[in-house]
Amino acid sequence: MSFEDAIKIASGGVIIDIEVTPGSRRTCIPGGYNPWRKRIEVKLSENAQKGKANEQLVEGFSSLFGVREADISIVTGLKNTKKSVLLMGVSREEAVSVMGRGLDKLA
Repeated sequence: MSFEDAIKIASGGVIIDIEVTPGSRRTCIPGGYNPWRKRIEVKLSENAQKGKANEQLVEGFSSLFGVREADISIVTGLKNTKKSVLLMGVSREEAVSVMGRGLDKLA
């Protein structure tokens, strides 16, 4: 299984299935891959209180992909650790490339 299974084509962009660990010592996007759940792992330093972790997630993806925060939305899992994030204006190939580089740095 490959991390590419977590990245799906959507109308106007891509959806990335992730599993978030809030309250981590440091932020890491991506932080690994869970082949069993087919989700890219994301570690966030913010706690999951009052939407702070979700805000940090959107900011992190915005910085990583160079897109506006307004072009990123959490489509499922708003109050769950398993989320699907929509990135508008990002191709699947670009998402695979960016996530692949990030995961390679962890190896």
